[in-house]
Amino acid sequence: MKNNLRKSIFLLVTGLLLVCAAGVIVESQYKALQRAYDNYVLDNRNHYLSCEELPAKREVESIVEQHQDVIQQIQQIAPGFVDVEIDSSTCDGKADILIWYGTHQQRIAIEKIIAGDTFFGVPYQLQNR
Repeated sequence: MKNNLRKSIFLLVTGLLLVCAAGVIVESQYKALQRAYDNYVLDNRNHYLSCEELPAKREVESIVEQHQDVIQQIQQIAPGFVDVEIDSSTCDGKADILIWYGTHQQRIAIEKIIAGDTFFGVPYQLQNR
């Protein structure tokens, strides 16, 4: 009887460890929990790309320069409360676009203007400040 209880506990603990390990592996690949936290708690959107996957800073600057009309349209959602920046602070020589805003309604308006996963091919982040 004692042996069966020990065996059951061992199998339960082993199973839990395997489930936890699988969860860590899945999260590291797909960032499901991080995405949910960013989206539903912080009201942010991130692209979760590594530095190697980001475009060169010069390329991002060129895209931003070419599409000033769209950037101004985004800024006009709420002047002073919505803005667009080139973010090169994390990765040397690489960049993405950071768009910040103050409310969820502003985020929805920004997403309607961009209407895609990139800003003319450049990954972007949405940050509720």
